[in-house]
Amino acid sequence: MRARTLPHSRQRSNGGKPFTRKALAIAAVVSLGTGLLAGCADDGGDGDSDSSSGGKGKTTVTLGLFGTFGFKEAGLYAEYEKLNPDIKIAENVVERNENYYPGLLNHLTTNSGLQDVQAVEVGNIAEIVDTQAAKLEDLSKADGVDKSHWLEWKWEQATTKDGRTIGLGTDIGPMAICYRKDLFEKAGLPSDRAEVAKLWEGDWEKFVEVGEDYQKKAPKGTTFLDSPGGLLNAILSSGKEKFYDASGEVTYKTNPVVKAAFDLTAEAVEKGMIGAQTQFQPAWDQTIANNKFAAMACPPWMLGYIKGKSQPDAVGKWDVAVAPESGNWGGSFLTVPKSAKNVDEAKKLVAWLTAPEQQAKLFEVQGSFPSAQAAFDSPEVTGAKNDMTGDSPIGEIFSEAAQRIPLQAIGPKDQIIQQGLTDNGVILVTKGKSAEEAWETATKTIDNNLDK
Repeated sequence: MRARTLPHSRQRSNGGKPFTRKALAIAAVVSLGTGLLAGCADDGGDGDSDSSSGGKGKTTVTLGLFGTFGFKEAGLYAEYEKLNPDIKIAENVVERNENYYPGLLNHLTTNSGLQDVQAVEVGNIAEIVDTQAAKLEDLSKADGVDKSHWLEWKWEQATTKDGRTIGLGTDIGPMAICYRKDLFEKAGLPSDRAEVAKLWEGDWEKFVEVGEDYQKKAPKGTTFLDSPGGLLNAILSSGKEKFYDASGEVTYKTNPVVKAAFDLTAEAVEKGMIGAQTQFQPAWDQTIANNKFAAMACPPWMLGYIKGKSQPDAVGKWDVAVAPESGNWGGSFLTVPKSAKNVDEAKKLVAWLTAPEQQAKLFEVQGSFPSAQAAFDSPEVTGAKNDMTGDSPIGEIFSEAAQRIPLQAIGPKDQIIQQGLTDNGVILVTKGKSAEEAWETATKTIDNNLDK
């Protein structure tokens, strides 16, 4: 989740209400991954287990997961087993995706040791589609699966060029802007979410201009934004093309959108409106606890993280406004290997777990925002509230954002590129480097890593 623009380790902890879970720990990662920590297996676990029988004539369907997907916590396994008395479900969880994914690749390459169901994080789905699709079932043909239930861009992320869909989407991370109403007011800015959104509507440059206005009257010791990586990730996630073009070629150095996003972020840093922190590190956590910034790019799961790191007096002081442009930060897929022991039962389970009804239930309990647009009108989504944001209609805000997310090409090395631009790029501007010096360092580091 290892540029720190996104937690790669599904860092969500359970609490029974949307976005009220306290995060236990964070593994910072690049790209488009999401999640809150809370695994139930050793990081070194390889995911092997016996899936042939659950005893008493039952078939055990196994899932290989990373972090906390929340299926068990939301009661979905128990519900499915009640509906299907001959089925027992067992999950094998590796806490962090960076430890889970290499094992998954190894098992797919050797076509052995695979669970009946294997999760794939969004930052890895392009590589799986490009290199391992032949080892996975086409879930578009599974009973009960309706392509129209999913957002088009989410469906396409797991679909091969010849039309095979090898993963069904679980959650997504539509981005908005979370902001402190009290700090905005002290800086002379409006605090009403509709008025705030109008300040920067449709333009990230306007967003930076708002930051300049904030800094003119900023409460002592605060900055407009939390981190360079957060802003860079938000801008890049809202474009139609990022690091790869539609043909799969690496274009991050020649795509003007990438350089423009990098330069705009560097400009914001140079103007003193961004904290010099790396997201999901202890020092960044302290900036949340100590109210040191006024706004941040924010997918739904971030609200749970904010609550977990905030002091009690911050409850109700946050709100959520529409971002200048919509982007996605997070999400995963469920796949079924062809060599799994229980392929047919696994496909049935995956189709059920990712159905709109179950995605809505998962959102209510776990805060995982549905990738099935058919769930957006459910009461679990439309009526969602969060302790930190009071009566803000967060379900509606994030639903609208989700439907404006562009279909963006994701490449197999997106994480390496994002990490380089963040950890070896814009963060250097906070240390006194110029934007051009930081860009040069970042691109050299990225190119060296791409050649490995």
